[in-house]
Amino acid sequence: MILWKAFRHAETPFYLKAAMLLVPLYLVSPIDIIPDFIPFLGIMDDFVVVPLLMSWIVSRLPLDVTAQRAYAHAPGNRRGYGQTIDGQARRR
Repeated sequence: MILWKAFRHAETPFYLKAAMLLVPLYLVSPIDIIPDFIPFLGIMDDFVVVPLLMSWIVSRLPLDVTAQRAYAHAPGNRRGYGQTIDGQARRR
């Protein structure tokens, strides 16, 4: 969801938008770092490379894009949830 909003945001650089398109392309591409015909390692590289690429993209997003996300998820900005409590209550 973060990457989709960042992809549609005007201030996201073109190279990050291109990287966002290349990540799913890497998953379906027959060209991998470790070929898929090698048992276990061929599939595991997809499970390692894709999250690393996604975290790299998110870390490079402009502050305007990530600040809007942080503002939308701030505790005081949630509609319908009421006021925030202090969190000192304990369950017995």
